[in-house]
Amino acid sequence: MADHKELTCDCAITPVPTPARVVLPVKQHIGALAQVVVKKGDVVQKGQLIAQCDGKVSANICASVSGTVIDISPQPHHSGCPVPAVVIETGEKQVWQTDLTPVSLDEVKPSEIVDIVKKAGIVGMGGAGFPTHVKLTPPRDKVIQTLIINGCECEPYLTGDYRLMVEHPKEVVFGAKALAKAVGAEQVFIGVEDNKPKAIQALQEAADDGISVIPLRTKYPQGAEKQLIYSILEREVPRGGLPMDVGVMVNNVATAYAVWQALVKGWPLVERVVTVTGEGIAKPGNYLVPLGMTVGDLIEACMGFVGDPGKIILGGPMMGTAITDLRVPITKDTTGIVVLTREQARREVVYPCIKCGRCLEVCPVYLVPTAIARFAEHDELDAAEEYGARCCIECGCCSFVCPSNRPLVHWIQVAKAKLGLIGDNVG
Repeated sequence: MADHKELTCDCAITPVPTPARVVLPVKQHIGALAQVVVKKGDVVQKGQLIAQCDGKVSANICASVSGTVIDISPQPHHSGCPVPAVVIETGEKQVWQTDLTPVSLDEVKPSEIVDIVKKAGIVGMGGAGFPTHVKLTPPRDKVIQTLIINGCECEPYLTGDYRLMVEHPKEVVFGAKALAKAVGAEQVFIGVEDNKPKAIQALQEAADDGISVIPLRTKYPQGAEKQLIYSILEREVPRGGLPMDVGVMVNNVATAYAVWQALVKGWPLVERVVTVTGEGIAKPGNYLVPLGMTVGDLIEACMGFVGDPGKIILGGPMMGTAITDLRVPITKDTTGIVVLTREQARREVVYPCIKCGRCLEVCPVYLVPTAIARFAEHDELDAAEEYGARCCIECGCCSFVCPSNRPLVHWIQVAKAKLGLIGDNVG
């Protein structure tokens, strides 16, 4: 399968012009909504806290620009449902204001790293959006022996993590060491697929004796947590379990870079690298984007569409979410924007299942996708859960190989949404 990474893999990370306004949803993470701490009319500075984490699983939101709060109301969101957001009109002067102070990794305590990560609002940036400070505080009976930094970026089209590894390997390594110190991990591995030789070389040159850079076979979905753990350590995470059950914690490359920014520069998470790509975009590339910039503004900064787009996907084509509203903002978990042509996005005719078993053959977690999807389609949720809906990582392999073009992942996602389940993530 072509990965289409050649469109942007040689494109250096480029900052985009500051937009006229940003829309910052209070949900850019898994868990409870952050609670807004500013009001309409307030003047805020870049990096200032505007919404505070609320509850055990939540994350801070900080202003990505200096300016004036012009609205606090539900706004378009990639979930498809409006989400409360703080809308900031950008001011003429951009001034940093944060509660974070740069620290020395040698002197900072593990608990202080966790506190800094929490204040910075850092979440899993490979697409999952799980608050990192929560991941760094596992139950006392779960000892983290090994930290793995996920540099696989196995989704087609996406190359933002690749460019971070090539351009900022020392920063990624620093972030990895900080994360390992926070949880007391004795082993640190950075896993990178072998189709990224420049990234592997850059990280190997930046790494010291305490970090091992592991080239891995290029095979989708190599970047899924459980598959990555098995590839590097040959440890199998139990069904329904988490990496910490086998003494492992996994963090994304971009997350490690954000930790470096928080500890060394004193910056909260207010921007991220986004791959804007696809045959339907005029100027594909990897862009440093302020959080809250709308998809429409970002596409305009990339010289617009080529022709009439057929589909716009946030994330990668295998696991991403199609959107129909260009007012949707970039959030902490937005890895890319893929613009497909009308020919690429044409609807396929869906046929009945022919029971060929191809979906079983490719499922990386050994499920029966066609059965779970059928149960979901008929609202038999107990059966869907019994067959392992909870364990589906939504990688899209089953839908991709189905000769009947059945939307298997869609129906499994429906079952999980109705059951209130949250799966793994890839990349």
